[in-house]
Amino acid sequence: MPIKELPLRKEFAYAAGMMGWGTMTNIIIVMLPYFYLPPTNSGLTPLVPQLLVFGAFNILSLIAASGRLFDAFYDPFIASISDGSENPDGRRIPIMRYAILPAVIFCGLIFHPLQKAETTANAWWLTLMLICFFMSVTTYIIPYNALLAEMAHTTEKKVKLSTFQQVGFVMGMIMSALTNNFADLIQEIFHVQERMEALQYTIYGLSIFSGIAMALPVLFIKEKNYSEGRPTHIALLPAIKSTFRNTNFKYYLISDFSYYTALSIISSGLLYFVTVLLKLPESNGGMFMGIMVMLSLLFYPFINYGAKRFGRKALVMSAFGVLSLIFVTIYSLGHLPFQPRVQMFILVTFASFPLAALGILPNAILADIAQKDTEETGENHEGMFFAVKYLFVKLGQTLGIAIFAMLTIYGKDPGNDFGLRLNGVVGFVLCIFALLFFSRFKEEQ
Repeated sequence: MPIKELPLRKEFAYAAGMMGWGTMTNIIIVMLPYFYLPPTNSGLTPLVPQLLVFGAFNILSLIAASGRLFDAFYDPFIASISDGSENPDGRRIPIMRYAILPAVIFCGLIFHPLQKAETTANAWWLTLMLICFFMSVTTYIIPYNALLAEMAHTTEKKVKLSTFQQVGFVMGMIMSALTNNFADLIQEIFHVQERMEALQYTIYGLSIFSGIAMALPVLFIKEKNYSEGRPTHIALLPAIKSTFRNTNFKYYLISDFSYYTALSIISSGLLYFVTVLLKLPESNGGMFMGIMVMLSLLFYPFINYGAKRFGRKALVMSAFGVLSLIFVTIYSLGHLPFQPRVQMFILVTFASFPLAALGILPNAILADIAQKDTEETGENHEGMFFAVKYLFVKLGQTLGIAIFAMLTIYGKDPGNDFGLRLNGVVGFVLCIFALLFFSRFKEEQ
């Protein structure tokens, strides 16, 4: 049977999957430090000790890192299982369906500490729940992203489907950023007294919503109708090594890792930047995140046009340059000669372009890298390219959370905020690092 082109309604269904897992992963990034190690003006109780290890790392930064260490082994394993699957219904979607329910459950349990007090028991519980969540969501993400290279059959269609993907992801960012706003509503409507309890109900609800969204591509896309991917029988370690032999992929990977580390620092610090540096209500965090995302949507037509007109590499490098300037602004938040809301509005306005460009283009670029590699080697291991990419994405996100948590040692409260400002310096260095490496990327003409 000839392979069909993915119709628009199924492109939307595919994008919904990314909104689902994007919501949950962004809840972890945005809320984990704020929930377990809150600033003094948040109304929340610290749940893990602020102890130092080796004089520099606090417990929360080590917990965040440990949860992702298991991905170093698990991501390539899932990619290998998916690439080699001989399931008659397809290599990807049959695996995705088993990940949805565990991801929903463990995302909720991450924010259900054993004790509502500062204890090491909470630290061990959090570590275990993070490991279980990351393994669950990885089982969905790796085959999900590999579908992009298989269901979009031209460069233009890859950019288009990647654009829909990014719309789903930024919708997930909005949902996660509105966690405190939803908690405000729960407290007001249902008369919930404790802030922690209101946040927990919100996160449980968002996790269920995410699971429903993740189920849409599983329910509405018949993989075999749109993909001709065939099982690959290359062994796990040789498959991993073959991805790293691709020079273009290495430059792509280092830049992508740096970007997601920087993005995670911004996401983890958003509520702190709003409440501590600018002294605004925490509900403003969701509002400004929403503004940034909506503004980024305005750039989507330009990104699609500019990718054809100027090339994807030029747009990606421009985005890294703009993002580096945003981190300089973060260092100075609260000291700029504008009202606090104006300062934040300037920040999110300039952040909207890199959010659009770096959300749409990298996945389309990687899909081309994977497809070209398949044509040259004859092996269909697209899943392994995306597994390695998302391993480094998750390591970058985890490093970002860990860096942010570590820098809180040097000040995270009103009047003692130097640690928060240091995140601006680290983010600037990361973006310049990403720009320099991506400048060596060779774009196919």
